[in-house]
Amino acid sequence: MQYRQLDRTDIRVSALCLGTMTWGEQNDARDAFAQVARAKAHGVNFIDTAEMYPVPPRAETYGRTEQIIGDYLRQHGGRGDWVLASKIAGPGNGIDYIRDGRLKHDRAHIVAALDASLKRLQTDWIDLYQLHWPERSTNFFGQLGYRHQDSAFTPLEETLEALDGQVRAGKIRQIGLSNETSWGTMRFLQLAESRGWPRTVSIQNPYNLLNRSFEVGLAEIAIREQCGLLAYSPLAFGMLSGKYENGAQPANARLSLFSRFTRYTNPQARAACSRYVALARAHDLDPAQMALAFVTAQPFVTSTIIGATTPEQLEADLTSIELALGDEVLAGIEAIHRSQPNPAP
Repeated sequence: MQYRQLDRTDIRVSALCLGTMTWGEQNDARDAFAQVARAKAHGVNFIDTAEMYPVPPRAETYGRTEQIIGDYLRQHGGRGDWVLASKIAGPGNGIDYIRDGRLKHDRAHIVAALDASLKRLQTDWIDLYQLHWPERSTNFFGQLGYRHQDSAFTPLEETLEALDGQVRAGKIRQIGLSNETSWGTMRFLQLAESRGWPRTVSIQNPYNLLNRSFEVGLAEIAIREQCGLLAYSPLAFGMLSGKYENGAQPANARLSLFSRFTRYTNPQARAACSRYVALARAHDLDPAQMALAFVTAQPFVTSTIIGATTPEQLEADLTSIELALGDEVLAGIEAIHRSQPNPAP
């Protein structure tokens, strides 16, 4: 396993992070415990979760993922061996069952969300606490163009000051962003520097062969400002593994079970995906491992968040860290990207 510094901190995280959004929906606690054990055996020390998990979010399963992680920590101990990340939800996205349904990143919501997560996780602190998506109206979750709307949102100053209070209370070690824009990232960084509040040390956004939009603007910020990417959906919801090729709908696979997930299944994305899968196979590579290796190798990436529902998938994901892509493969990837750039932002 490779380890990288969580920017400007003394925390070292594995270059692969164990994602957990299937735990409590597609995977039960027994599966999750086995995943943790396997990841740990490969040197993974980084786990990412969120208060709204599992996905797809439902009132009946709200908080179940964090509860599973908490049960693991209670039964197995070793809390200090793990860098544990979680997130506070933002408004919208049909989650009106969380708190009052009018979610904000103000002090009241941050304290309530954090305390509830700590209770479910059965821990006294969270190493990296992230804003899951912006409270303000802006372009994220696949929207590239920015359409300005004058809508009220919690001032970023208030959000940072509230997070500062929780850091000082010892409940959070570091803070991070997620699904954030270039403006939002730089504004958080500027406020932290000018006010002496906690500095965001990471940004968790989507990044994969079908969606390299992070490279436009945010990649430079990640490197120059030392606010590295925690890349989520590196396999584009499994599309880049090749298992959905030729219209296949594997049993119990995410896109087979949940028709709501269409971000990576438009015709352009499917066509590009087929080309990436064919490229991998032409070089005797596992398509999923090629896709993961590409993401993990980027200089602006701190860690790649992997997720799996079967032991075989997890093993392939974990061993992708051993793969270094050759020049010919990288040239092939760039040729596909130039002809079909970001078909699934």
